[in-house]
Amino acid sequence: MTRLTALNPEEVTGKTKDLFNAVQAKLGVVPNMMRTMGNSPAVLEGYLNLSGALSHGKLSAKTGELLALAISESNSCDYCVAAHTFIGEKLLKTDPQVLQDARTGNSADAKTEAILQFAKTLVSKNGLVSNEDVNAVKNAGVSEAEIAETVAHVALNVLTNYFNNTANTEIDFPAVPSLELQK
Repeated sequence: MTRLTALNPEEVTGKTKDLFNAVQAKLGVVPNMMRTMGNSPAVLEGYLNLSGALSHGKLSAKTGELLALAISESNSCDYCVAAHTFIGEKLLKTDPQVLQDARTGNSADAKTEAILQFAKTLVSKNGLVSNEDVNAVKNAGVSEAEIAETVAHVALNVLTNYFNNTANTEIDFPAVPSLELQK
C-alpha cells in the first residue's frame, strides 16, 4: 500500500498543474512517481530540472538509463528498476540482456562498465570514494565531465529511489523480477 498520495492530474492546480502539463506533453502520461512528487512542486520541479539538464550532458541517454538501473538495484528500488527497464527496452531499444547486466554494474563495453562500477561504488561508499576509485574510472577513459555527470546521475537516482521507497509508489510499469528470483 502506498504511503504518499499520487495526485490526480485532473484535480491539481497552480504550479503542480503546470508541471503535470509539461510532463504530460513530453511523455503522454504523468507516471505515478511524478504524480506523487507533485505533493511538493519544489521536489517535482527539482527532479525535472536536474533530469532535463543531464539529458544535455556528455553521457548518452542509454548510459543514463544503465546508470539508473545500476543505482536503483543498489538501492532496492523496484519502481525505478521497472521504469528504467521499460524506458531502456521500449524507448531506447536497448537489448534486455544489456539492461539486466547494468543492474549488477556490468557491461560488454569497458568504458560503460567503469562508469557503472563507479556509480555503484559511489552508492556503496556514500560518496566517500578514494583516489584509487577515481583513478580507476579515469584510467578506463572516462573524462572528468563524465565523472561529474556520473555523480549527478547518482544524486538524481538516489533522490528517486529514496522517494519511491519512502512513498511505496505504486508501480505503473511492467514489473521486473528481482535479481534474487532470477538465480
